[in-house]
Amino acid sequence: MSAQGKKVVIELPLKVILTDAGTTFFINNKKTLKKFKLADNVEEYGIFLDKFTPPSLQRLIMIDYVNKIELATTEFLRIRQEVMDLTKLITYSMLYRQFDGYVFQQVMASDLIKNWNRKNPSNIIDEKTKTNDQTLQTWLRSKYDELEAMKESILAPMHAFITKNTNLQPDEKNVQLLLSEKFLNNLRPFIWFILNKFKELDGYEELLKKIRTTLADYMEKAKLGEFLALNVMELVTNAENSNLKREAKTLFKGTVDINSVLFDPGIRRQVMESLKQKGDVVYVSWKLGSRGASIGTQGKLTVTIYNKESQYEKMRETIDEKKSADLKKKSLTDFYKELPQEEANTELGLYYLSYLSEACEKVNVKFESFVNQVSGSDLTVITLVLNI
Repeated sequence: MSAQGKKVVIELPLKVILTDAGTTFFINNKKTLKKFKLADNVEEYGIFLDKFTPPSLQRLIMIDYVNKIELATTEFLRIRQEVMDLTKLITYSMLYRQFDGYVFQQVMASDLIKNWNRKNPSNIIDEKTKTNDQTLQTWLRSKYDELEAMKESILAPMHAFITKNTNLQPDEKNVQLLLSEKFLNNLRPFIWFILNKFKELDGYEELLKKIRTTLADYMEKAKLGEFLALNVMELVTNAENSNLKREAKTLFKGTVDINSVLFDPGIRRQVMESLKQKGDVVYVSWKLGSRGASIGTQGKLTVTIYNKESQYEKMRETIDEKKSADLKKKSLTDFYKELPQEEANTELGLYYLSYLSEACEKVNVKFESFVNQVSGSDLTVITLVLNI
């Protein structure tokens, strides 16, 4: 999982909410599901992970078993790298899944398949063709050398481009090379079966060109993972700092400089302990579009940061009772600009946000960001939405 981080195991307390398919799988395998109360006060079933290997979570996402992942803590700064790794893992996993679906469509629409179906009307190949993944995996292993040569052929232009890119450091080149290989390694076995079966026929090289172009497009999209991770970390850190300062005001009642809570380890520990005892946490959730979702939303990734649980529940009541009358919605850019300088590093936040916006625009990914705030409350609910 080099593209998402170097750790073999990531330690984070995650609530993993399952899709219907995921729920069915775990129940059929006699796994007990937990009932969670999430940040938005909704109760859902899923599994709890306090440590996991990146490939194991990636696999659950790839096979469409994960609906949402939620993390809650008082102290995000301590787990900065893990949160960024998780955000990139989720983003890359969704991109692998989207890439697989798009390449599959290209294969099914290719002249190779059209010619086969024309000549074999009683044995056509299409999206509904049933396959046995276990049988295909056994076949893949028997054709290992041939398939590796095929992958090298597809990857050759991309690897040459990465190797010659003078803007990348050696370690960055290695990450990019591994990432390109991961896109191909996560294609469904049936795609490789088709490519191998028809590799001697007209239309094969043309199809490989299309796959190379698609790979180049998705490698560009993969850059969004880093930008999104930086934005998420910036937002949760700002929320954490806001909570620390608010609690410091209550604890010390003007006897210490409030800003010292960010820099004095002793004061910080004392305030952090108070927040933990109160259960005053910051939540971040990643909601993933499902393969079974409506057209245009399968690749939707929604990241939401919630601050201050107790007031969030009050906000829910306010929305329900007053039909959102007290709910103020603004763009994230406006939110950053309106923050007092001492409350957050607004310049850094705007910098990360502009980079993410520009990166999304460059690869035709729709990006939205907005902030909901309640009148008379410092509660914020920040939402980032990418349609990848």
